[in-house]
Amino acid sequence: MAMMRYRDIYALTINKWGERAQYDQAIEECAELIATLQHYARGKVSRDAVIHELADVFLMVGQLTYMLGEDKLTAAVEDKVVKLRHLLEDGD
Repeated sequence: MAMMRYRDIYALTINKWGERAQYDQAIEECAELIATLQHYARGKVSRDAVIHELADVFLMVGQLTYMLGEDKLTAAVEDKVVKLRHLLEDGD
């Protein structure tokens, strides 16, 4: 997982600006991705613009994971995958 790869930079970022600021930054980056996806769906921005915004959100998710606990996130993702698998199987 990328979490391990970027853990040091996440720690430095949170140490410099604090958790509250990073929560706010995550909200901002998610909002920018939402807006970019809407523009992409209407053909107003390129795929590269989406990738750029997605990279920002990816890094913020990494920081949130670092702050809230990688083990807890992994467990929650596993639960969601099980639910998704059931939904996919029920659709047949």
